[in-house]
Order: sequence, then C-alpha cells, then structure tokens
Amino acid sequence: MTAQADIVVAGGGIVGLATALALIEHAGTRVTLLEAEAALGTHQTGHNSGVIHAGLYYRPDSLKARLCREGREALYEFCAAEGVPHRRTGKLVVATTPAELPALDQLEARGRANGLQGLRRVSAAELRDIEPEVAGVAGLVVGETGVVDFGKVAAAYARKIEQQGGAIRTGARVLGVRENGTGGRAVVETSAGAWETALLVNCCGLQADHVARLAGVDPGVLIIPFRGEYYELARTRSNLVRNLIYPVPDPRLPFLGVHFTRGLDDRVHLGPNAVLAFKRTGYRRSDFAARDVLELLAFPGFWRMAARYWRAGAVELGRSFSTALFVRALQRLVPAVSPADVVPAGSGVRAQAVDRTGRLLDDFHIVEGKRSIHVLNAPSPAATASLSIGRYLAGQIVARLRHL
Repeated sequence: MTAQADIVVAGGGIVGLATALALIEHAGTRVTLLEAEAALGTHQTGHNSGVIHAGLYYRPDSLKARLCREGREALYEFCAAEGVPHRRTGKLVVATTPAELPALDQLEARGRANGLQGLRRVSAAELRDIEPEVAGVAGLVVGETGVVDFGKVAAAYARKIEQQGGAIRTGARVLGVRENGTGGRAVVETSAGAWETALLVNCCGLQADHVARLAGVDPGVLIIPFRGEYYELARTRSNLVRNLIYPVPDPRLPFLGVHFTRGLDDRVHLGPNAVLAFKRTGYRRSDFAARDVLELLAFPGFWRMAARYWRAGAVELGRSFSTALFVRALQRLVPAVSPADVVPAGSGVRAQAVDRTGRLLDDFHIVEGKRSIHVLNAPSPAATASLSIGRYLAGQIVARLRHL
C-alpha cells in the first residue's frame, strides 16, 4: 500500500529536519521525512566540531553568506527557546606570519560586508591577552561564533516536527522515484514502503547525487567524500586553549584548516584535516567501497580536481598518517602543544560536490526536477544555517506547488 504525503523530505540530517520543520510551520503542509539509517543525524550532523559559524569566510553576495547570517541568529534563538545547551564564545583567527596579513585583511573585509558586529582586529600583543599560548602577528576576534551539539539541535527539530503533526520514518532508504501516471504525483519507493507526494525534497547529503539520479535528474556534480580526522588535547593540557583558535585558511580550498575548538563539555577538539575517503561513509582509514571508488575514478571532474590540488592533498594525507605532522600544524598556532598532548578522537565525512571541470563547489547548490528539488551541496555552514536553509527551501517549494 502506498502512503500519502503533501511533501516527502528524504534525509534525516539537520538540513532535512529543518526543511521539514519549515514546511510545517511556514507552509502548513503535511510532511513525511524519510531517513535511510536507523537513527536521525548519524552522518554529517553527528560528526562535526559543533561550531556555530559567524559568516566570516563567505563571499558577500553568496547564498552561504546570506543564509549563514540569518540562520546563525535564528539558531541562537531556537536553542534559547527550546533549552538546547549552547554558548556564544567568539573565536580568534590568527595570522602566524606577515605573508598571511593580506588574506587576513580580506577576511576582515568580508566579515564587515557580511554584517558582523563583533568583529575586531587585534595586534600580536592583544592576541596573547585573549589566548596566552597563541603565536601570531595579528588576528581577528569574531564575536558571533559559538558552540553547540548539533545532534541535540537535530533532536529538537525532530521533536517539534512530530509535535506539529509531521511524520518521521527511519530505516527508509530511497530505492527509486517514479511518476504516478494517473495523478501526476511522484512515488518515492523505499526499503520501508512507498510514499506518493506532490514533491520530493532531497536532502540526502552524502547520497544526494545518487537520489537525484533516481529521480531522473542529472545533478551535474559528483559528491566526493572527504574524511576529517580529529584529535583532542589531553585533559591535563586543555588549559592551553581558552576558546576557539583558527588559522587563516587557504583561499583556494573550501576547508578552514586545522584548528582548536573548546566544546560545550570543555574538551578541546583539534582538527580536522581533509583527506579523500574511499567510501561515502568512510569514517575509518580502512573503509572501502568498490562502487564508490569506481564511480570516483570514472568521473572526469575527479581527475581534474586531483591535478589541481594534488599538493594540498599530499599535505593533508601526510597529516593523516603522521601525528607529528598534525601536531606541527597545531604548533603554528599554539607552539606549546606537543605530540604527547594529543589523543585520537574520531572523524567525520564531508559531502563535497565537485563539477565536471574539477571545481569544488563553494556555495550551496540546489537543482530542480519535474517533481523534485535536490540540495546537492550543503557543506559548512549548513548546520549553522539549517533553519534559514529550511525556510529558503520551503519558499521555493510553496512556489512550485502553486504551478503543479
């Protein structure tokens, strides 16, 4: 028997949950959310550093910049209203050499263009007042940054969805999407049954391009998984870091570099690096999926990306296999850290969309099909911006429904 829903949202990570919530609260639609795994938020939502991003890094005219700015404040308000523990800590971005000062200038200009009120430039002496163990020639204080457990945020979204009549079904992996010939609606076939809907919203993260193809849509990109590996400071050395310390990032890459994050539990997370994973859910170095690797090797954009970024990739790979090299990156910011101070602490996998030219997509990327909408690139700050992404998608969906 086929169940009925106004809208089906596929993907029970934080973006899918926020989208379902927005559809219920702002569009009044009957929503069913489908998640392939046995629990919600088990991938990118549950494997990250827990940082509420301010919006410092993003091109001012980008969707990322706009939605991060709106979503950040909406998230702080949501957490306060729903009793989700969080802390507005601020962070410090450090230029460790004079050569990084022009990039720091650009970051400051972007932050101001993006409306950051808590942004201020600090000197080398002021750096030490804020973080006594840090080494640098100048820095930026970013006051809007904070920390939260995004797994708990996702659980709060899910709770509100169900309280307001939405349905959530786990263990429902999308297997196919077809059009109902009589009613012109989409039928979403899953491992837990079928749902008929006016529109499928694909928020499947690491599997988003696969689901797009199941719906008959050419995504134009391949999701390439990058594993981010973390360490932690030993508890006896956690006093080396007061809050969050970041390097000036490489502007050629959509990654922020190895950094220090003091979480809500006061454990200091170190990392992540960014290495190619050989499985979409490759959280361990030994994880391997032949299908994922063959798909990667067959995609021309992968080879173009590899040719463009092989030097940066080699540096990241070295840090993956050598604790000493990882610690050396940390020491650029905090020289007092030693290999004896760090312990392994798990990993996450980032879903990075790459196009056929080898370009790593930097902005959020959304593609529409006849009976579907597909979120094909939603990297950081997607968790921070989740509420605003959900509302943005809900607006698009309501507009689509008027013409279906």
